Amino acid sequence: MDGAQGVKLAAQEQPDLILMDMSLPVMDGWEATRQIKATPALAHIPIVALTAHAMKGDEDKARAAGCADFLTKPLDEDLLFDKLEHFLGESEDA
Repeated sequence: MDGAQGVKLAAQEQPDLILMDMSLPVMDGWEATRQIKATPALAHIPIVALTAHAMKGDEDKARAAGCADFLTKPLDEDLLFDKLEHFLGESEDA
């Protein structure tokens, strides 16, 4: 729902990967990413930025906030699945 909830859920769930929408209410994805990466127990979790922002410098901004990768919307499904495979490894069903 919002970036603050995302930070809270990351701490509770300890996911293997976070797909972070950068345009969130209350706390945006940029700040949520910074807070997750500043938390030692969460810092290892890779975060992939998902954003409609495709302006020059946005990818650099996402990486500076702590994102391991960057995807723009609308999402290219093949590229998304390539990123998921990169960060999570091949599916056992494949």
